[in-house]
Amino acid sequence: MSNLVDQITAGLKTWARVNSPWVIHFNSGSCNGCDIEILATLTPRYDLERFGVKLQGSPRHADVLVCTGPVTRQARERLIRIYEQMPEPKFVVAVGSCAVSGGVFEGCYNVMGGIDRVIPVHAFIPGCPPRPEAIIDGVVKLLSSLQSPAPVQPIMGPDGGKA
Repeated sequence: MSNLVDQITAGLKTWARVNSPWVIHFNSGSCNGCDIEILATLTPRYDLERFGVKLQGSPRHADVLVCTGPVTRQARERLIRIYEQMPEPKFVVAVGSCAVSGGVFEGCYNVMGGIDRVIPVHAFIPGCPPRPEAIIDGVVKLLSSLQSPAPVQPIMGPDGGKA
């Protein structure tokens, strides 16, 4: 009986996680182009909330961390702290070429590279900046991959690569 209760509880948690993910956004040093596109996905025109996604202000209540920009030395510790404050299971989405690989800022003295050099990333959405449709597609693919019992593999962007 206990095993059945555990299975039902796990199934209920997965259902809730997939149908109502809470997202927190972190800008680790971008030019704000990707930030504007993320905000556009939340407007009534694109309506990311139709998938149950809710923008959250606290990492302690968030399931998904959406990161934009390359990791700078100044933002590295903050990014790690936010990631560690999130409850398990947690997922990270890198939005934009800078978050994926460092983009145009790669090689600058203060830039460490993409988000995956600091924390594990589950979905990569390339583009400079990516269109709201691409952001929605990446988030939906991440959510649909959570439904399977297999471990979540990194999801590449629409072009199949990491920018």
